[in-house]
Amino acid sequence: MSGKKRVCSACQRNGRLTCRRTRLGEPWLKTYPLQCVGLLRRARVAFQAGRTVTEVFRLAQLEAVVRMLEEHECDFVDALGRDLHKPRFETVVSELILVKNEALHAINNLKTWMQPQHVERNLSTTLDECLVLSEPLGVVLIMGTWCSPVQTCLVPLVGAIAAGNCAVISPCERTPHTAELLHRLVPCYLDNECFHGILAGTNDLPEVVELKFDHVFFTGNREEGSRIARAAAGTLTPVTLILGGKNPCYVDRHCDVSTAAQRIAWARFHNAGQSVVAPDYVLCHADVQAQLLQALKCCLMQFYGADPRESRSYGRMVDLEIFNRTRELLWRSGRVAVGGQVIEAERYIAPTILTGVAESDPIMQRDIFGPVLPVLTVNNMEEAIAFINKQEKPLCVYAYSSNSKVVSRLMSETSSGSFCSNDSILQSLMVALPFGGVGSSGMGSYHGRHSFDAFSHRKACLLRGTRFECVSRLRYPPYEDRNLSLMTWASTLSQKSQGWCQIM
Repeated sequence: MSGKKRVCSACQRNGRLTCRRTRLGEPWLKTYPLQCVGLLRRARVAFQAGRTVTEVFRLAQLEAVVRMLEEHECDFVDALGRDLHKPRFETVVSELILVKNEALHAINNLKTWMQPQHVERNLSTTLDECLVLSEPLGVVLIMGTWCSPVQTCLVPLVGAIAAGNCAVISPCERTPHTAELLHRLVPCYLDNECFHGILAGTNDLPEVVELKFDHVFFTGNREEGSRIARAAAGTLTPVTLILGGKNPCYVDRHCDVSTAAQRIAWARFHNAGQSVVAPDYVLCHADVQAQLLQALKCCLMQFYGADPRESRSYGRMVDLEIFNRTRELLWRSGRVAVGGQVIEAERYIAPTILTGVAESDPIMQRDIFGPVLPVLTVNNMEEAIAFINKQEKPLCVYAYSSNSKVVSRLMSETSSGSFCSNDSILQSLMVALPFGGVGSSGMGSYHGRHSFDAFSHRKACLLRGTRFECVSRLRYPPYEDRNLSLMTWASTLSQKSQGWCQIM
């Protein structure tokens, strides 16, 4: 770790763990990597003492998460409104309800998840107990992202709690009001020895990771994810990475264009386009392009009115850096069919649809994370599949078609973290479905039981007695062909089970 000074002199004199700074004119409490050492030590002592092991403890913490969300709904709405101009409706639906459902699902199923899983045995282990035991990993680090700052911190936290871990959560510094709210509320509701919040800057996160956690869970962009993975590799720390990706959306000529336009527009422009699961670009069949563009234009008018800037249902860019980045992509790519207005002082970018976009344009080379939707045309489904497969594997693929064969081919002939037909985003809100990336869009998955598994080690256990040594003696030297035949017969699974030969 770097030996450079981490805390201002005033904070050193007063023994503070945090330092109040100003970021873009907003208050920001920042915790530095050196202070994480103490929190990590406390959490590790609590874990090693077995504090998190019991079902009673886990249920109590999960119930506390639900209470926190219910009792402070207005605070979360206010914080996200200040950070992202996020409407209350979007905050409640895409942040709070999602986390609450995850916690309630874990509460309802925790007893089952914690039970050992018994597995198939062969003849030689008939009298033994063969099982898989889910044990907690230890102390985990969870890093959220700015586009969904509550759910990307708390949904993984639900899984970590359910699996019996201690956890340190690090909300994103780009949403300072939400980060400070989580930093304040977590100690009020969760066990103070087992669960902690830190406020670390993006540049400090690799140093935090190097402190050696038992698992690192990161949601963010690919560049930051690569840095986190490299830092974790130095201490052989396993990681789950939920990264962005250019999520394609194919619109077939055989589909309900009006409905497709509504669902695509909602998914692309909610939270001002700041979403890792939103459609990133549309591949539209040439026969329906004009109809789709007109339908999208009508949808934007219905959703946000003639001037989206005045709409209470439309958000803003999280900060000037993201604003400038999105504006540059917008100005350097294609031509504006709808929208295009920008106001830097308000971090406002109107809902924008681009046409005439080339594959080589800047907006097709980077994840957008803003309210801009490029529409490209293709001549058929095969061309769309070929286009998608030329790109890096995305987090999501969307397909709109009334032809089930088209949907089936898009689903089976492309690779992505998730797939959804005739809608967008909803697959990422389902508690029972795993959510995660593949290839450059991430590794690992979570939600529901998959979150429990992500933060658990599945330990193989064989419980044997010392009886029947006369059978076990067959495996000992000196080796004889007769013994080998008996061993093969006793250790091979039946054809029906399609198992592999297992040797004692």
